[in-house]
Amino acid sequence: MTSVDVLVVGAGPAGSTAAERLARQGHSVLVIEEHGRIGYPVQCAGLVSRRVLDLSGAPQVVRRPVHGATVYSPALRSITFRAAEPRAYVIDRAGLDIALAEKAATAGAVFETNTRFDGLVGTPNGIARVKVTREGRDSEELEAKLVVGADGVSSAVARAFRLRRPVEILPAFEAEFPESPGDPDLVEVYLGTTIAPGLFGWWIPDGSGGARVGVAASADGTSARVYYERLLAQIARRYGRALCNPTSYLVSGIPIGELPRFSAPRVMLVGDAAAQPKPLSGGGIFTGMRAAELAAEVAHGALTDGDFSGARLSRYDAAWRREFGEEFDKAQYLRRLFLKFTDRELEAILEALEEAGTTETIVAFGDIDFPTHVVRRLLRQSPSLLRLLPKAVGALWGRDDHRAPDLDFASERVHQ
Repeated sequence: MTSVDVLVVGAGPAGSTAAERLARQGHSVLVIEEHGRIGYPVQCAGLVSRRVLDLSGAPQVVRRPVHGATVYSPALRSITFRAAEPRAYVIDRAGLDIALAEKAATAGAVFETNTRFDGLVGTPNGIARVKVTREGRDSEELEAKLVVGADGVSSAVARAFRLRRPVEILPAFEAEFPESPGDPDLVEVYLGTTIAPGLFGWWIPDGSGGARVGVAASADGTSARVYYERLLAQIARRYGRALCNPTSYLVSGIPIGELPRFSAPRVMLVGDAAAQPKPLSGGGIFTGMRAAELAAEVAHGALTDGDFSGARLSRYDAAWRREFGEEFDKAQYLRRLFLKFTDRELEAILEALEEAGTTETIVAFGDIDFPTHVVRRLLRQSPSLLRLLPKAVGALWGRDDHRAPDLDFASERVHQ
């Protein structure tokens, strides 16, 4: 029977980051991935902050930088902010997964594709014995001192270890178009209850003249494909012509809602398996990779001391909440307010932002990983916005600004 220190389930950014950090510490690590190719199928739109590039050490995956965004109301009222320096990066999403897996393999982690996690058999002698199935073979068992669940929104590891799932999963649908009008330096965000109730639609330049167009919305009985078609109609009105000939599609789900625990005896969850995407945007690459780093630090100590109790591994939960807890609490509160907005109220909010001349504030303080910082500043700046969002005050003024990791735009590491 195969026996390892750590079994990582899922070879996405969070799983490979945890594997690399633990293998580099000298632990035996096996990563299993149910799909036949790492990075495929592609799991998200691939728009990231520079923090992701710094964590991955893989600047080669950048397809192009973007310098800002235009946000459109349901009636196509818009507000644009554009910075002199890149504010986000469009990446080769599959390439990121591959680069991180190669980095982990170089550190000593072993990868097996076409291998599915089928459940927990038991914990004899304090070791987690699990069942896996390799393609074309019967199910078999293997043992690990610790299991890291990085297996996405429908995490089999979370189910096996009875860690409660997130309260909401947003269906998402995206397509890639080989040609598209639009400013290649900007992302476009589309709001509206008819096209994206619960989140938004997006248009992201792909760096080669095309675009990634998609939508994520509340699971209200209408399929994400229907909302995507409505988004395409909205974009056609914006451009004056329809987008044609999509080359690929992406269907996924985004978990929103904090789990009570990310860990239990002999198990830790990271990334989408732990419902760690950001509540206001649904983006989860940075938070998942950073969670994997925090989990690996705690796991290394547990492996060194031979203590895999819930109390010991819960140090990971505590570390996560120290770093992200206040941001996520405020973002969750703002999301609950956002869910109540009508299209008329969304129009009024964009109008208030225009009138207040807020683009400079957004450029100066906007941060896709810690968005509540700029919301607080915008409420201070715009009395009209404050009147529209009075309930946001309590959430954002409860304590002093918490500190987001710095972004030093003067020392860009990625060349345009």
